[in-house]
Amino acid sequence: MAELTYRGAVSRGIAQEMERDERVLMIGEDIAAAGGVFKTTEGLVEQFGPTRIRDTPISEEAIIGMVMGAAMTGLRPIGEIMFSDFLATCWDIVANQIAKTRYMTDGQVELPLVVFTNNGGGLRFGAQHSQSVENWAMAIPGLKVVAPSSPVDAVGLMAAAVRDPDPVVYFSHKALLATKGEVPDGEIVDELGTAKVLRDGKDATIVALAAMVPRAAEAAERLATEDGINCTVIDVRSLVPLDTRTILESVSRTSRLFTVEENPRLVGWGAEIASLAAEECFWDLDAPIVRITTPHIPLPSAAALEDMAIPSVDRIVETVRKYAR
Repeated sequence: MAELTYRGAVSRGIAQEMERDERVLMIGEDIAAAGGVFKTTEGLVEQFGPTRIRDTPISEEAIIGMVMGAAMTGLRPIGEIMFSDFLATCWDIVANQIAKTRYMTDGQVELPLVVFTNNGGGLRFGAQHSQSVENWAMAIPGLKVVAPSSPVDAVGLMAAAVRDPDPVVYFSHKALLATKGEVPDGEIVDELGTAKVLRDGKDATIVALAAMVPRAAEAAERLATEDGINCTVIDVRSLVPLDTRTILESVSRTSRLFTVEENPRLVGWGAEIASLAAEECFWDLDAPIVRITTPHIPLPSAAALEDMAIPSVDRIVETVRKYAR
């Protein structure tokens, strides 16, 4: 058992899969000698060489086009888009080509690839470098979508994504990169489409993703200590496939549902979960389903304004208190 940073765990997950399968390679900007702008690929070029860890020019279209072509020839590439905001520049290839090729060829062409990107706010990078865009990918049929919240999940979900026969968009969270956690020795392989119950409680269900997971867990601890409100906290981890069973069983048991989302409120991932809960658990609910989100605004770069926009522990606590007493 070792303690790793989240960024170190991402690197370990990539290295694990590259050691296991010589078809795995990585393509992106500044990922080789520089070790990645967020240091998530540090040391990989020394370990695997410049053929398998390939630097590219500043062109998201070129990166994703190369990754798609490599996957079509039988390789298992990982393509890094430095900031998830920049998916907008290559979205046609991701949404109209990668996501649809297996379906349109009746399974004759598989695209076992990973689009790896750094997502979310909290580091004062401003409106064009801080967006939380996991709901973009969730909306496209043909893409699988994961977003780990801990180092161990960063390793396991990377392995699951690389080994999957379908394209997977893997959202690493910038604000979590320096966080630490214990990671077991040996090979770690997770399963797509599985949520994790981090805390069990009878009074409410709090569902969160990525950087909102530790905030939800801290809020649940405060609610239990200060108010006697015991919440189940679920880390969604995988948006597509979505572990509806774990979420809905908890909602039926606790009779209250709160989602904690960093993505802007309009059409966020929590809206889909709220819709499912309303359909499947309506008669079990004792209070309205409540979404705790970032407002539908470009994210400010000023520290005080960014902190106000993104759901905080205090806001989670205050909202759950209001509806769960």
